[in-house]
Formats: sequence, C-alpha cells, structure tokens
Amino acid sequence: MLIECGLDPIHVPGFDSYETGLQGTYRAGIHLCQGQSMNLFDTDIIHFLNQFAQRSRFVDDLTNSLSSNQTVIPIVAILWWAWFRENKENRRIIVSSIFLCTIAIFLARLLAATLPYRERPLHNSLLQFRLPFRESPDSLIRWSSFPSDHAVFLFCLATSVFFLSRRLGIAVYCYVFIICGVRVYLGIHYPTDILAGAVIGIGIACLILIDPLRDFLSAKPLLWAERTPTSFYPCMYLVTFLFGTMFDPLRSIASNVWRASHSFMHH
Repeated sequence: MLIECGLDPIHVPGFDSYETGLQGTYRAGIHLCQGQSMNLFDTDIIHFLNQFAQRSRFVDDLTNSLSSNQTVIPIVAILWWAWFRENKENRRIIVSSIFLCTIAIFLARLLAATLPYRERPLHNSLLQFRLPFRESPDSLIRWSSFPSDHAVFLFCLATSVFFLSRRLGIAVYCYVFIICGVRVYLGIHYPTDILAGAVIGIGIACLILIDPLRDFLSAKPLLWAERTPTSFYPCMYLVTFLFGTMFDPLRSIASNVWRASHSFMHH
C-alpha cells in the first residue's frame, strides 16, 4: 500500500520505536490512498459520540427525528412572526435573507459536487462506525459530506434571525448547533463539515449588513407586497414552505427527472 502511494517507511521523531513510527506512517498511507480527509479533531469527536450509539433506542429515535429536514420549520415560523410585526426594516432583512439563504444552499451543493469527494463517516470503514438505531447504512451513499449543506443553510437562517432579534438569534444558534451535532452523531457529517458550513452560511448572511445590497434585494419584493398582496403572499408562503422542508419537493422532482432521463438514455 505504501509503495503504491509513493510513501516510504520513515522513523517519526517522538515515537518509542521504529516499528511504531512505521505503523503511524502506514495508517497515514491508507488515509491518503483512500482519499480520506481524516484528522484527529474529526475522529476524536466522532469516536466520543459514537460510543453512545445503540445504547438507548429512545435517544437514537430522537436524534433521527432531529435530523429530518422539517426541523427548519420553527425557524421559518420566527421569520413569519417578525414579518407581521410590520417593521419595515425587519421586512427588508427577511426578504434579503430569503435571497441569500437560497444562494447559500445552492452554493453548498455546488461546492459538494465540485470539491474532492469526502466519504461520510457512516460509510468510512476506517472509523468502524457503529450505526445508531434506525439509521440506514445506505443513507446518502455517493453524496460527498463536505461542506454540510444543512449547516450552510441553517447558520445562514440563524444569522438572519440574529439580525432581527439578538435574543431569538442566540436561541436559534443553539437550536441549529444541536441539529448539526445530531448529524455528526448519526455519522452523516464530520465536525469539520459542520464548521465549514457554518462559516460559509454566516458569511453569506452577513451580506445583509451591506445597505446597498439589502436595498437592492428587498426593494421590488416589498413594493410587490404593498401593491398586490394577493399574489405576493401565496408566493411568499411557497418559498418559506420550501425553506421549511429544505427544498425536499424540488430535490425529489430533480431526482425523479434525473432517473427518468438516465433510464431513457440507456433504452
């Protein structure tokens, strides 16, 4: 394995023996050969959390429930609450955040598709990951884990809420942190997937603070809401419904179209 990867056994200073150094180099060679972006930060946290897997069916069922896309719904409800406070500045922030969160989720998927493939922890044989109850071993197979699109989207939303209300924003940050932590526990993501997603999501949401951009994104939708609310609010509801489901309906349609076109091309 080491020869195939072009790695020569060397003595690593600080190890007790040459054999120990060779073993460490061999493990590193395996990681490099298999394209695993492994690091102690990720593996230590995953191994710590994974020791609790299959200890309680209730806990595993609860974590599976918290990993669903519908966990975004409470955050969407907060946006609607802030909207009906009829504060013009709040509405400018909400409309701008809808545009930016949409950009964030598509950017996350683009990065996951174009960056080097990273196998999810539950599929990584090197981790010897123990699946929690109800977690499928085929979950998200062939989907790269880096960066976490959930983290990008959720932290973008949480930051938008923070700009509306600091107290609510902190509460939503805690809620999002739990949801993302659950996804690490289930082996869906590495901690660094979450951290990268959080940085991207918060960074995109902070664009709301640029006044000219906020005015540009919100001016026409707010004018639309004022002039023809009967058409604006159904569209607003549809968009927030997609947010609350993490675009599940669109993903399902796209997946079905892809399978149908793939099947057609091979017949």
